[in-house]
Amino acid sequence: MTYLLALDQGTSSSRSILFHRDGHAVAMAQRELPQIFPRPGWVEHDPMEIWNAQLATAREALAQAGVGAAQVQAIGITNQRETTLLWDRRTGRPLHHALVWQDRRSEPLCARLREEGHAPTIQAKTGLVVDAYFSATKLRWLLDHVDGARAAAERGELAFGTVDSWLVWQLTGGRVHATDVSNASRTMLFNVHDNTWDAELLQLLQIPPSLLPRVQPSSSAFAETDPALFGRALPICGVAGDQQSALFGQACFSAGMAKNTYGTGCFLLMHTGERFQPSHNGLVVTSAAQTSATPQYAMEGSVFVGGAVVQWLRDGLKAIEGSAQVQALAESVPDAGGVMLVPAFTGLGAPYWNAEARGTITGLTRGTTLAHIARAALESIAFQSAALLTAMSRDVQAAGGAPVAELRVDGGAAVNDLLMQFQADLLGIPVVRPAVTETTALGAAYLAGLACGVYAGTDELSAQWRAERRFEPAMDRARAAEAMARWERAVRQTVQD
Repeated sequence: MTYLLALDQGTSSSRSILFHRDGHAVAMAQRELPQIFPRPGWVEHDPMEIWNAQLATAREALAQAGVGAAQVQAIGITNQRETTLLWDRRTGRPLHHALVWQDRRSEPLCARLREEGHAPTIQAKTGLVVDAYFSATKLRWLLDHVDGARAAAERGELAFGTVDSWLVWQLTGGRVHATDVSNASRTMLFNVHDNTWDAELLQLLQIPPSLLPRVQPSSSAFAETDPALFGRALPICGVAGDQQSALFGQACFSAGMAKNTYGTGCFLLMHTGERFQPSHNGLVVTSAAQTSATPQYAMEGSVFVGGAVVQWLRDGLKAIEGSAQVQALAESVPDAGGVMLVPAFTGLGAPYWNAEARGTITGLTRGTTLAHIARAALESIAFQSAALLTAMSRDVQAAGGAPVAELRVDGGAAVNDLLMQFQADLLGIPVVRPAVTETTALGAAYLAGLACGVYAGTDELSAQWRAERRFEPAMDRARAAEAMARWERAVRQTVQD
């Protein structure tokens, strides 16, 4: 039997999934990852908790399946992107908590970069807008605010990495410092045209080049694990940021195919092939997972708060005891009763890019109940995703491309039928849920399997993809347009004067 082990390190949990070569999961282990909120707008993780939980789940998944390391052909890694870590090369100890992608503390530096006119150059080189979401200004903050960090970095004593690099470092006992193109493309330091760290941007951000990992194609031989971890050395042959990995796991290999992942945030990606197509509607261009040195691109829109709004209902409002209860609560009312919830808890991402926006609930009446708010919370996930696809469609049509014909979906909230139907209604195109919804981890397994010879090519992977359910749009298009107009009005009310 041939197995591939996917390490899926996310914002809210660390998971490991063991896949058979036919794409079905045979074992999964998961541990919740505590969130640290030192101040409003600041979000951190403990790097050692990330590593310890990831290693523990990998061992648990193998034990659960009764599979020995000798039966595992390769490891694939997929990870929360942009989250920024800085550690000592000699000891392997982190200098500070990881700054999570949601963290907004470096927004003043981003504002200065925009005011000084650097945004067009940065976007042309990286495909990204200047925002605290990305890694570069988080790294600069660490260098400027952690005692001794800048001096140590100048001496070549420190290493920077996103979560994938941190895991590769730990898995290899500090022997390998590497990342892949998809993660590198989210740092705001990487030139996506020639797949290299950009010297001009490093100088602009005052980032010493010695901090940086080497960059490889997503499907390639990265390293072998320390034999002591699993009983023998296992090859690490796939690495990709979670959203590019999900695009790969959804078999979206050609231009025009799109997927949306409903996780802590929502991430809509459309493959654009070898064409770098800049957005004029608030989206970003990112490197897709690559199986060779040839650049591949995707257009992307990111929602900062997607499934996290359900966590807020559970932990903040105490409206539900568990996230799985939200659909029943929302379905206990026929609609949201005019309530609109805009979960701009950490500002608004694409296509709005407003760091100062804050969450609002509008349309409250004496008859409003928790059920109406729960339904509005669920609907907010679909509204935000619909705004992304609308912006994406404008870009595609302006470039002479065909509109997206269907949206493939995955992530934790994609199991919610009410949400998926409402999403199809707003978009006016089918929403397709695959038989294997763990597409982020599956993408990492596929990338590893391609590099180590388990699969002959992407055609074999496309043949394995299966739909579990199609949600066809049922809402009148005029009603859908009216609903989106109400959403946009509610979004305008989130902006503070």
